[in-house]
Amino acid sequence: MTGDYAARVHGEEVQKERVDAFLRGGSATSQRGAGRVDMRLRRVGATSHDRPAAERQRRRWATQVVLIDELARRTCAKRDLPPPPEMQPPSTLTVPEADVADLGSIIAAALAHSPAARALLSALETEQHIPEEAVRDYYDRNRDRYLTPEALRRGVDPYGATAGPADFLTYNQVRDGIARELRQAAGRTAFFGWLDHARTGVEYAPGHEHPGDPSHQDHEHRH
Repeated sequence: MTGDYAARVHGEEVQKERVDAFLRGGSATSQRGAGRVDMRLRRVGATSHDRPAAERQRRRWATQVVLIDELARRTCAKRDLPPPPEMQPPSTLTVPEADVADLGSIIAAALAHSPAARALLSALETEQHIPEEAVRDYYDRNRDRYLTPEALRRGVDPYGATAGPADFLTYNQVRDGIARELRQAAGRTAFFGWLDHARTGVEYAPGHEHPGDPSHQDHEHRH
């Protein structure tokens, strides 16, 4: 039915009902880690003057979460990945604080609630090659992260002249963890690049534009 879509991806419609279902299920919590998400889902305390704008942005924000799920689902199919489960409207929408800070609330929410987005991110992480030199360089440049518990208790300055080899975890002890962190970071960068490219074929219905799109009056610079 004409007008029942929130967006078109290369001409194929993403139905408004998917956004509505996500909004109906997405009752946000106020617990630690969900602050920015809570603001976008349920502007508790919003005045009668700013409530319409908040509701418009709430819908635009939810459209982006649903769209990422749709784009990821299509990309998983193109990559012959196992079909991920459908995204279910969350009964409670919570996203770790660190993920919101690192990824932005839209991508963090999509990864928290879209099996397809998580599957794609996992595939991208697996594809990243981290050279041994990069792992070693990270270890050498971040000595403060690898003090032993005893050195931490003594307040050893990791970059001071008195710090000795015994004050640090060895490279072999932490090497796999560093490589995992660097691979995760590289995978996230690849995911951002994929999303920027995938969005180029998207057309939004009025009222479903990106929350940061400056062409509408309620736009925000945050993601």
